[in-house]
Amino acid sequence: MNADAGQGRDPGLQPERTRLAWRRTTLASTVAAVLATKTALHGSVSPVGIIACALCCALWLGFLLVAHRRISTLASSDSPLALAPRHATAAALCTVALAACGVALVF
Repeated sequence: MNADAGQGRDPGLQPERTRLAWRRTTLASTVAAVLATKTALHGSVSPVGIIACALCCALWLGFLLVAHRRISTLASSDSPLALAPRHATAAALCTVALAACGVALVF
């Protein structure tokens, strides 16, 4: 391995790519929440549909909060701190739960 290869690396690129990945994931989560809400409220509105819709919105807001904090952290400094395990867990749980709500609404 070339010793000079590490010197040409721009340390600002990784946080930028990570920030963009958080933005893409937030957009995908928004689309999933909107589609789940549309499915829940399509046709006859039932109490179960309203509860599922509210749950999807709450999960989306939770993920949005975690993502916004991470994007702000990445933009605030050249060498941002690592993602806290509790924030990573919260983001993963919101994502999985939102997907589960979407699947439950489809079936």
